[in-house]
Amino acid sequence: MGYDYCSLFGNTYIKSRHMFSSLKKALFGNSNDRNIKEMAPLVDPINALEDQIALWDDPTLRAQTDVLRQKLSAGASLDELLPEAFATVREAAKRSIGQRHFDVQMMGGIVLHKGQITEMKTGEGKTLVATLAVYLNALTKRGVHVMTVNDYLAERDSQWMGQ
Repeated sequence: MGYDYCSLFGNTYIKSRHMFSSLKKALFGNSNDRNIKEMAPLVDPINALEDQIALWDDPTLRAQTDVLRQKLSAGASLDELLPEAFATVREAAKRSIGQRHFDVQMMGGIVLHKGQITEMKTGEGKTLVATLAVYLNALTKRGVHVMTVNDYLAERDSQWMGQ
């Protein structure tokens, strides 16, 4: 007869929709929660390599780039090399600048490697995160570009991360 649910029942529709939305979020989380839950297991293999790589001397750590490139030439994909590459970058950062990538930063690196965008606040380590995807993708020798709109940070961070 032309009645719609909203006008027939007043605010009941809005309340029900909010209730179902809240229930859905409680059961399944929001999209960010789901993304984190999906990526968290990808960080475990990186963490599992940390103690082993920490035992390497500097020449062995430097030689890891050649090892990874050989694996890439032998048919391994970048996704398959990701745990070793990220663990290598983490150790290099600890030794050269005294900073260790946190798990959430590893997830940010995975997001960047996938060609997606990650939002991070000031001070959360965007430049440190970028080193992960830059190193992994540079293994192909096709070049990697990092862009920023902040000239000061571009200059500072290129010198800082280039150590």
